[in-house]
Amino acid sequence: GDDDSGRKVITFSCCRMPPSHQLNHTRLLEYLKYTLDQYVENDYTVVYFHYGLKSLNKPSLKWLQTAYKEFDRKYVSKIFVLPSMIFKSLLTISFSFPRYKKNLKALYVVHPTNFIKILWNIFKPLISHKFGKKITYLNYLSDLRDHLKYDQLNIPQEVIRHDENLRGKQKGKLPPVVKVPPPRPPLPTQQFGVSLQYIKDKNKGELIPPVMKETVSYLKRKGLQVEGLFRRSASIQTIKDVQKLYNQGKSVNFDDYHDIHIPAVILKTFLRELPQPLLTFECYDHILGIT
Repeated sequence: GDDDSGRKVITFSCCRMPPSHQLNHTRLLEYLKYTLDQYVENDYTVVYFHYGLKSLNKPSLKWLQTAYKEFDRKYVSKIFVLPSMIFKSLLTISFSFPRYKKNLKALYVVHPTNFIKILWNIFKPLISHKFGKKITYLNYLSDLRDHLKYDQLNIPQEVIRHDENLRGKQKGKLPPVVKVPPPRPPLPTQQFGVSLQYIKDKNKGELIPPVMKETVSYLKRKGLQVEGLFRRSASIQTIKDVQKLYNQGKSVNFDDYHDIHIPAVILKTFLRELPQPLLTFECYDHILGIT
């Protein structure tokens, strides 16, 4: 599936790993490389389901070392840098972890054990700070909904039952009180998350929303020769800052950001956050009939 930024999601489920003596680890390595080859040239996300990893099916240290040597720099996540799978060799890998821009944008570790967290904190100073910021621990499956399209994930039943058991143990505890502020009405200059009709009514007679006009114009001038346009992501904080400027009716100079992918992501985000599709639900059947 995809995450909330439109990046492809790769999942790894430990409970699917058979006992080590029954597994052809060479074939496993080839399969992992084959899978990653389809996505690593563009930005992507990894979801790691830790439940089910036991001493019986845990890869050996020798195999992990072989796997690490096999993966060249384009496997930017070094999929084996999952803290639970390689905690035996984490120290060695930490020192040799390459310093370069990585296409792995987020690594979600679901149902982590305390041992994983403790070990990660011990070796955290030795690991790239930039990579460390990409790791997020999630205690429950429902937490994934805040980051990606949960319904697209193929989650093993064993993991779902484990999650239900964890939640059952928490039922006796009172949940923390969370105050949710009432939703704010959209600004008169709002661009994101409002209908095209709303923008048109507030746009002083202009038919094309400012954010669309400016991003398309900029990309036509400076982005048509860029390889990977609309496939790469950008800094989430930068995207939020640009959205805020547009929502406040302020001008945006994309030259200030020195990243051609930012206007491309802004355009995709604008279209993605429309309350209804660009061609509208009303026109859908008619357009389908034309084709």
